[in-house]
Formats: sequence, C-alpha cells, structure tokens
Amino acid sequence: MTSATWNGATIAESDETVVVEGNHYFPPDSVNAEFVRPSKTTSRCPWKGTANYYSLVVDGRTNEDAAWYYPEPSAAATDVKGRAAFSRVPR
Repeated sequence: MTSATWNGATIAESDETVVVEGNHYFPPDSVNAEFVRPSKTTSRCPWKGTANYYSLVVDGRTNEDAAWYYPEPSAAATDVKGRAAFSRVPR
C-alpha cells in the first residue's frame, strides 16, 4: 500500500498507483477529498501535457500546490489521466 500523508493526515492511499518519473500517481477515488482544494496553478510538461494543481488543507494549515494531476494528458501519458501525484508530501 502506497500512501501520501501531510500534517498527520492520510491524503491518499492505494495499491494501484502508477509510477512515472519517480512519482506515484494515485487513482482519483483513493484521494481524500476532505483535504484537497483546487488551485488556479497550472504547468506544462513537454510530454505529459498541462497539469492542474491541488493545495492540501489539514487542521487549518495549507500546503499550496502540493498535488498535481493531468485531466487531459497527451497520448504518451494516458496512464496518469485524472490521477494525483504529490510533492513535498512524505510517502
């Protein structure tokens, strides 16, 4: 079981992550929606496409843009479509 935690809370947990470039991408239903908030931040990966971000909010603390996902990835990255990956979050 792979998990992402922050500030004492389990943000995501799954046996079905997809690993790309060392990052675990969690299925959407494994992410605890209680702790994620949409962000306006986006970035572009040359081969995966445009990423959208989530900020984490746990017990009044916020970790800005700590998770990202590709809602419409390029054809080369369809395995991560809609899955969330986490940075600055212990795994």
